[in-house]
Amino acid sequence: MIEVAMMVTTLATCASMKARQCAKIAELRQVLLRAGYPSLDKQASALGLSRSTTWAVLQASHKSSGLSGSVIKRMLRSRDLPPAARQWIKEYVAEKLAGTYGHGRKPLRIFRAQVDLQDVLR
Repeated sequence: MIEVAMMVTTLATCASMKARQCAKIAELRQVLLRAGYPSLDKQASALGLSRSTTWAVLQASHKSSGLSGSVIKRMLRSRDLPPAARQWIKEYVAEKLAGTYGHGRKPLRIFRAQVDLQDVLR
């Protein structure tokens, strides 16, 4: 009985972390809108991503892995990235690396290797 209760608690915690990550990713759309990027085309250009990738990112209904390190790296290297979006990315990366979204050591090690932390620190 105790094991079942622990499993339910663990599942609820994982769901909460995933919801927190989805909410954080949803903030990016608002950041772009406030920065003056109302259309998907303009948002894609600002993020340095294709329209389809931008659409997928801004849907914020990602599987538990969230944004990949390679997508983060491409966004950070965009010359048109607004400062508020760069700040959002820094926060997202810091929270993900801190384990806020429930990722284990191996996925975080892969994410860290994919993201160029020098780009994040700029």
